Amino acid sequence: MISPETIALVRDRTDIVAVITEGVASLKRRGRSFVGLCPFHKEKSPSFHVNPDRGFFHCFGCKESGSAIDFLMKHEGYTFPEAVRALAERAGIPIEEERGTIQATEAERTRNAREDLYAVNALAATFFEQALRTHESRAYALEELARRGLVPTWEQGASPSAPLAAPGSTTSSSKDPKVDDVLQAFRIGYAPPEWDGLTTFLKNQGTGGVTPVAAETVGLLVPRTSGSGYYDRFRHRLMFAVIDAQGRVVAFSGRALRDMPREGVASGSSASAFPDRDADAPKPPKYINSPESPIYTKGQMLFGIHQARHSVRQSELAVLVEGNFDVVSLHARGVTNVVGVLGTAFTTEQAKLIKRFAPDVVFLLDGDAAGRKAVRLSRDAIRSAGLSARVADLPNGVDPDQLAREKGKAAIEHIVASAKGMLEALIEMSLDESFTQADAYEKQARIAFVAKLLAEEDDPVVLPMLKGFTDRIAGRLDIVRSGEGAFRAVEHSVKQAVAKAEAERRRVEAAAGLTTRHQVQVSNGVRIAPRTPGAAERKAIIGYLIEWPVLLDDLEVSEELSMLEGESVKVVAALRRAWNSSHAKLDTDAFLAQMEPNVDSRVRAFVGERLSDPETESETQAKVYLLENANKLKRLLLSQEAAEISRETYRAHGDDGAERGFLRESQERLRAKHGLKP
Repeated sequence: MISPETIALVRDRTDIVAVITEGVASLKRRGRSFVGLCPFHKEKSPSFHVNPDRGFFHCFGCKESGSAIDFLMKHEGYTFPEAVRALAERAGIPIEEERGTIQATEAERTRNAREDLYAVNALAATFFEQALRTHESRAYALEELARRGLVPTWEQGASPSAPLAAPGSTTSSSKDPKVDDVLQAFRIGYAPPEWDGLTTFLKNQGTGGVTPVAAETVGLLVPRTSGSGYYDRFRHRLMFAVIDAQGRVVAFSGRALRDMPREGVASGSSASAFPDRDADAPKPPKYINSPESPIYTKGQMLFGIHQARHSVRQSELAVLVEGNFDVVSLHARGVTNVVGVLGTAFTTEQAKLIKRFAPDVVFLLDGDAAGRKAVRLSRDAIRSAGLSARVADLPNGVDPDQLAREKGKAAIEHIVASAKGMLEALIEMSLDESFTQADAYEKQARIAFVAKLLAEEDDPVVLPMLKGFTDRIAGRLDIVRSGEGAFRAVEHSVKQAVAKAEAERRRVEAAAGLTTRHQVQVSNGVRIAPRTPGAAERKAIIGYLIEWPVLLDDLEVSEELSMLEGESVKVVAALRRAWNSSHAKLDTDAFLAQMEPNVDSRVRAFVGERLSDPETESETQAKVYLLENANKLKRLLLSQEAAEISRETYRAHGDDGAERGFLRESQERLRAKHGLKP
């Protein structure tokens, strides 16, 4: 655990403008703040504000806000400790551990061991990249890239020992500079066919080389079964580096290439084989992936998340595909908000990783039975992470890589834009053309699955549409004899889901205070709560206090704060606890943390706006405006009291003594309202 003192020092010394400018190039000074285009959502007019005095940013569009630490977490995908360490290193601040010496030493040892693993993977990625450019057998890897239309500009054509084009290949000779950028971003490389190519490279790095134990831990080297030493796990493969959200290489995925000719066999001969494998040996798997390690768990990682993170954030959408080439191919053709599942079922951890960057995901999986099954199995992960999911409909037997190569970027974007909601897609998958050909047991199972989907659905956007689902489902079902009863089960599930949605809507309205007694009918049919008298003045007072907390120590201002009520009182209380009078400094993080569980989200958004984009230039100006609004509020309250007294006077009609007393009190309130002495 990093000590609170270190965290406070990091926050104090970090130049938030310098940190954010690296991710928001459009940031320009405007008054006391800096303003630019928000990196968290699409916009044409800048609404992203950074206040260097408060060390705080806020977007008036998407409402994202926070400190420099929050920015690294939201924009770069760092965890809290990683963000603190990155900023500490930037500011030259030594990290102090909160725990005892023994625990701190152990934590340091563990952290150093993990850094060694990252370093070994980074060296291996460099080795594979160099081999793709210089190794004598690199043409096999370049051939596979060319077959996918990914020809780098630096590829100078086939060497004399280059392989022949594979039968039916679609090798293209066109070269695109964008391909170079993509190959570099994904650190595409080539693992040579030698048994000890990488082993020797690591051994020759620096004094004493790299320990083979670290390389074995991340799965780069494998101990020999007989004798001592190691050999390379990846040989004669096209290599994809798996990079985490922070840009660190955590694993590799190696794709099999066309066999090299055996020694003494002509290159074009049908007897060609992998050099270290017998002619009758089984073919190796298409992909070999790094095993899990202390820095890599495949169910928690997404291929391409580092390269796609900014595009996913900007578009507020992640496109999920199945294969490594799907990701790389789409990025090369301009569809850059694409990530891959790394050959595993879509997990809750992967869904949560996407949720850190965007609220929505579109499944663009292969248009076959395996792709449809993967979508079905992902539903629980989607629901657990709180993601909104849609499913794109690829032609059967076509993968995204093929579609991108044959039809281009526009075709991919059209299919993604036409994606259906997950509920609708799952129902259509269950009741597709094969339904009528299924036997009675399978039909019953599919109908039960649809009924279960509908009964469990709790998406507030989808639920109001469920009433129309029964007719659509009825049209898809082969309802004859026993099928009628099955359809009734589906219809019952729809009714239950709709009733649940109505009950939830009423509960939310009641919690928000939107009861019939307080509602106002407006012309467009929407019911809204009336504005509380004095709300605008209280909001203004709070705003000026947030900008200049030093006014809390001003006696003239303090006397006026007794007129605040409701959420305003909570904000002032949190502000007082976070304000350090002796140092004239507001602890912004403590202020926001104290409000988090108690204050309405709209009020928290307002606080973020005033912290990041203050309206006043000086304490004096803020005090003048605050007292003006306090006087307005005072006059309003006096008017309300006078009106209430008038009503009491009317009710006391006939009681001369009470009536004269109410009238006298009413006149005093009105004089006070206008600043007149009694």
